[in-house]
Amino acid sequence: MDVMPRWAEVVLVPLISLVLALILSMVVIAAIGEDPFNALKIMANAALGSTQGIGYTLYYATNFIFTGLAVAVAFHARLFNIGGEGQAMLGGLGVATVCLYFPLPHWTIALVVATLASAVFGAAWAAIPAYLQARRGSHIVITTIMFNFIAAGVLIYILREVMKPEGSMEPASEKFAESTHLPSFYDMAQMFGWEAFASAPANITFFVALAMCFVIWRLIWHTRLGYEIRALGHSETAAKYAGIDPVKLTMIALLISGGLAGMMAINNVLGEAERLVLNATEGAGFIGIAVALMGRNHPVGIIIAAILFGMLYQGGAVLAQDTKIPVQMVIVIQALVIMFTGALDNMVRAPLERFFLATRKRAA
Repeated sequence: MDVMPRWAEVVLVPLISLVLALILSMVVIAAIGEDPFNALKIMANAALGSTQGIGYTLYYATNFIFTGLAVAVAFHARLFNIGGEGQAMLGGLGVATVCLYFPLPHWTIALVVATLASAVFGAAWAAIPAYLQARRGSHIVITTIMFNFIAAGVLIYILREVMKPEGSMEPASEKFAESTHLPSFYDMAQMFGWEAFASAPANITFFVALAMCFVIWRLIWHTRLGYEIRALGHSETAAKYAGIDPVKLTMIALLISGGLAGMMAINNVLGEAERLVLNATEGAGFIGIAVALMGRNHPVGIIIAAILFGMLYQGGAVLAQDTKIPVQMVIVIQALVIMFTGALDNMVRAPLERFFLATRKRAA
């Protein structure tokens, strides 16, 4: 029997960790001579105080949902995929390939084809570390982080030597055809006569991300494959005894993980930039690790954590513009959230477990 009830594990532990991170962040802001309450107010208003701010928040959250799901799927198999950044880069290359070199007459077709291409390219980039882990015993953390740098090099070469338009000095592809442009939240709001989300980059990909959350929930908790992935994560020895092939499951889990990370590109490459540019991922692959940890590797938790980090991204950008607080302060806040929800998780968990254990004993 678990010491803590499930609701405390999923809600209470991360909530207390978040509150502790925010308190410490406020102390740091006060230490540099700024009003912490005013700073939090500015961030909250910037992220949620207008439809434009909400649009930016949901745009960032969409990226983090994909990369958070990517980390979570691998983690259920006890694999730590930190190569989401590189897999998302290659996913962008897949999007650019189909949008530039294939006739896509409508955005609905472009969305389907680009989603498949980004997933295939992302999964292909994860396949090599997956094979090295499954067959050769190479540590997945080392290989995936090395492949991030290799992906960056590949992308630079492709953009400078292959996809860069003639006469352009910028290492970026040409704009995708207008028929491939995805409807933004602003476009969708105008269909109902509502002037909202103006200039915000949030687009229909947000709903694709939510759909993938449902797909992964069904996969991990309601299919045989998901059961085998979780069984492998709990105990490889027991999984082998039950007839589960760890090599096969390792490959499958990491291919799914890489495909999810690659799918992030339909948001930032196809939905926002509408071309392939350098640094389009903007660190979302690494933020996905924190999102998965904070969301307890569950799709619902990942959605909530992704929106939180989207608020930090959007609120932090405005905070740096409107105050003397440097934008690096937002990175500090993110680091504190990661530290409390990840590295210091037991600092919150242990007292709660003792509390619930004592409560149970008194009840008995």
